[in-house]
Amino acid sequence: MRCVILDDYQDVATAMANWPSLEGVDVVALTAHYDGDDLIAALKGAEIVVAMRERTPFPAAVFDRLPDLKLLVTSGMRNASIDLGAAAERRITVCGTPSSSTPPVELTWALIHGLTRHLLTESIGLRRGEIWQQTVGADLHGKVLGLVGLGKIGTQVAAVARAFGMEVTAWSPHLTEERAAEAGVRLVSKDALFAESDIVSVHLVLSESTRCIVSAADLALMKHTAYFINTSRAGLVDTNALVAELVGHGIAGAGLDVFDIEPLPADDILRRLPNVLATPHLGYVTQDNYSRFFNGAVEDIAAWLAGDPIRRLSPSRD
Repeated sequence: MRCVILDDYQDVATAMANWPSLEGVDVVALTAHYDGDDLIAALKGAEIVVAMRERTPFPAAVFDRLPDLKLLVTSGMRNASIDLGAAAERRITVCGTPSSSTPPVELTWALIHGLTRHLLTESIGLRRGEIWQQTVGADLHGKVLGLVGLGKIGTQVAAVARAFGMEVTAWSPHLTEERAAEAGVRLVSKDALFAESDIVSVHLVLSESTRCIVSAADLALMKHTAYFINTSRAGLVDTNALVAELVGHGIAGAGLDVFDIEPLPADDILRRLPNVLATPHLGYVTQDNYSRFFNGAVEDIAAWLAGDPIRRLSPSRD
């Protein structure tokens, strides 16, 4: 039986779990990203596929070209790029793994610090022997952090902000005064959040109701000195409007870990803008998380081989 692990960019998947325990399963890890015809060719004859997060979409059209596929395992318990209804219709079992133990809270703050203290510019200048000290950093103490979304991740981001002496505000479509107060956060209107914040950070789940929830009008309200952070999903934001604000210096900069197309095309403008600090979707890429994902995948495959699948995902969970 053939098992293919997709998008193992760091070439660590086979070392992160006990794959040899799956007797009779030939495991192959692919370190490059594949799509289109190349993806179909790479998965030819595979009964089992392990996908990392949403790096490779699985719509109905892809399932139709993979007649041997019987089990699809995705890291985490949610994957918007898998058509669960189409999988169920084709009797393909889809299973998840334990979710991230460290959501992208830490990377959110890495991007905030990197932007506000101009770490990339200063580090490159130091390495090249250029001017000693080129920039003046922005303070966090006393500034306003506006959170678009106050769920599990947003609440943790807020706790860190308070430790830095920041004022924290929040807005989301269903956020209540009571919930905001529990998190030590002030509930404000959407317009007020974008107009008053020194840093805006997005922490929502992408769905049809939240797609492009950060609009051109919202971004236009931001201060020229403000920063925008997105470690959630690119689809939450009008990317063209964000690029326009960055190009026109309507905002000071953006810290981005997620993009409409991943991997980000080599000629994308977001790779070149000097006021963008971009990382290649690293929010969940840690040793602990990878260990949880890949060990969970081995557990899923073993249970499925035994005829008793675990952590099954169904259309009702999408």
